[in-house]
Amino acid sequence: MSFFDAVFYLFATITLFAGTGVIVARNPVHAALFLVLAFCSAAGIWMLLEAEFLAIALVLVYVGAVMVLFLFVVMMLDINLVQLKEGFWRWFPFGAVIAGLMVFEMVWVLGSRQTAEVSKAVVHAANYSNTKELGRLLYTQYVYPFELAAVILLVAMVAAIALTLRRRTGVKTQQVSEQVKVRKADRLRIVKMPSEPRADGK
Repeated sequence: MSFFDAVFYLFATITLFAGTGVIVARNPVHAALFLVLAFCSAAGIWMLLEAEFLAIALVLVYVGAVMVLFLFVVMMLDINLVQLKEGFWRWFPFGAVIAGLMVFEMVWVLGSRQTAEVSKAVVHAANYSNTKELGRLLYTQYVYPFELAAVILLVAMVAAIALTLRRRTGVKTQQVSEQVKVRKADRLRIVKMPSEPRADGK
């Protein structure tokens, strides 16, 4: 077994362990941390396949942004674990069937790859840049689907902002412009009152 194969099996074992931990973990925070470990080990496998851009994107986008958001949401919410686990055994047969179907598909694909002629891995030069090749493909051959995806994401972002900023009745909001324009005379009134002597005459 070569060093490359040993590192691949190490990352694959860590990914399987982390994926199992996501499913069987009782605490949602622990499940999210197991998912972070799965993402990091999957990024290592991408690095072995000379897909550096996908590995860095997986770490920066999913681990650095999405999973951090998930962790904050899970830790801020008061999740009732008892209510969360209700109906587990009721849906267990359905989940077992889906899991068995996925295992069958993976075994079938791997078995067909063993019988088919598999080409050897392409060894690139030392100055090969996966990011450069990916950018060249995106901005030449797939430029229209890339721009279409960008427009769809922009519309979704604008729609999310519009839904968040809509005016709703019965909700107290701050008007920053009105707060900035306020004057001292509008909020503070000085009243002059004559002093009265104390009862003891002092």
